[in-house]
Amino acid sequence: MSTKEATVHGPKSAEEKRLQGHWLLAKMGKRVLRPGGIELTRRVLTEAAPTSTDRIVEFGPGVGQTAEMLLAVQPAQYLGVDVRDVEDNPLLDVLAGHQNATLVNADAQQTGLDDGCASLVVGEAMLTMQSDEDKLATMREAFRILAPGGRYGLHELGFTPDTSDESAAEIQKNLSRTIKVGARPLTMAGWQKLLEEAGFTVRYSTSNEMALLEPKRLIADEGLAGFAKFVFNVARNKPARERVLAMRRTFKANQRYLCAVGFVAVKPE
Repeated sequence: MSTKEATVHGPKSAEEKRLQGHWLLAKMGKRVLRPGGIELTRRVLTEAAPTSTDRIVEFGPGVGQTAEMLLAVQPAQYLGVDVRDVEDNPLLDVLAGHQNATLVNADAQQTGLDDGCASLVVGEAMLTMQSDEDKLATMREAFRILAPGGRYGLHELGFTPDTSDESAAEIQKNLSRTIKVGARPLTMAGWQKLLEEAGFTVRYSTSNEMALLEPKRLIADEGLAGFAKFVFNVARNKPARERVLAMRRTFKANQRYLCAVGFVAVKPE
């Protein structure tokens, strides 16, 4: 998706009915596509503490909101790993003008990068859509490319501790149907277990309310101008409006069980 497609132009299309939820929101102008909002991203990055000496790899950088935050420290290297075609990727606009910043067209499970090439790996809102087996494979790839002592920052969708297996299965089904992509959140304990299985030591964990489409969170994430632009685009596009409202209803109906989780894990020396 190009940056020009991040806003709505021309005739409305049935495309809005088929797009995965996060890309629909991006098309409507939403830039922060993380379940815990910019607040949780900031918490994770504050704990991960990127500096100008870091060699950073970001898995699934999306439209580049977190990349902007990482690039602000002018790292020694930034690599954004994304499976989408390089020529049609909005991250390119974010990377423009930054030395030592590159987009790598690869799968996060098999990046092709060298062992120990990174000191910080960041991944947000991409493991939730994978099976536990694939989650673990991505975590192991992060472990492989990190140098000893390197940090791995995560921000994902989670289940609250009191979520039963039956409730989790039903919520996964409802979420997947609404956002049109498989959603497989884990409890904080479940996420930590996988990180440890991949070889990491968890140094920091945090959580936040899952309020992606609530007005207060939208304003906090996008600013007043961004919020107004998003609302305007959604209001004048009926297929998109129906999808966005359906997503919001699903999130609210399951708010007792849904949360956002963040971690910073370390590869042992």
